[in-house]
Amino acid sequence: MKKIALFGTSADPPTAGHQAILRWLSDRFDLVAVWASDNPLKSHQTPLEHRTKMLGLLIEEIDLPPNNINLYEELSDRRTINSLEKAKQKWGSDVEYTVVIGSDLVRQIRRWYRIEELLPKVNVLVVPRPGYPIEINDLEALRNIGRDVSVANLNAPAVSSSAYREKGDKDAVTPPVKDYIHREQLY
Repeated sequence: MKKIALFGTSADPPTAGHQAILRWLSDRFDLVAVWASDNPLKSHQTPLEHRTKMLGLLIEEIDLPPNNINLYEELSDRRTINSLEKAKQKWGSDVEYTVVIGSDLVRQIRRWYRIEELLPKVNVLVVPRPGYPIEINDLEALRNIGRDVSVANLNAPAVSSSAYREKGDKDAVTPPVKDYIHREQLY
């Protein structure tokens, strides 16, 4: 069965940490479907179109076989259940879908729209983020609603979009994204 990682992100901007996660996912899934989206539970400084372009630049830099990481703007939606339905229309139902989230979203995911309908249809892969410990009780609560919930064995760089926006952390973004930010006068 084909395995597809669904990596929707509201990153503002996408960082070197996101790039490391995508590389890691590429080795473990047949396809890594990526898109930028708006998170209805947070505000965004930069419009979706800019975040999508920056995400595309981040992906273009990843030049490793099997070249299975692609940007799918058509999957973008404020609601993950809708992104999943779009993915099923694109690739079918005979696919194992895994929604990838950062550990900062483990508690938030239980408030997502139609979560009781989403989780039984997908696996969930939690990527650890520094400063956001993963509580066993939170994972168990997700498992009680859905299917497989696992934690990625990955130590992504300790960078964040917030650190870039608020403190100008130069290590947070890759050079092409940094160039785009300056060219478009973002942040």
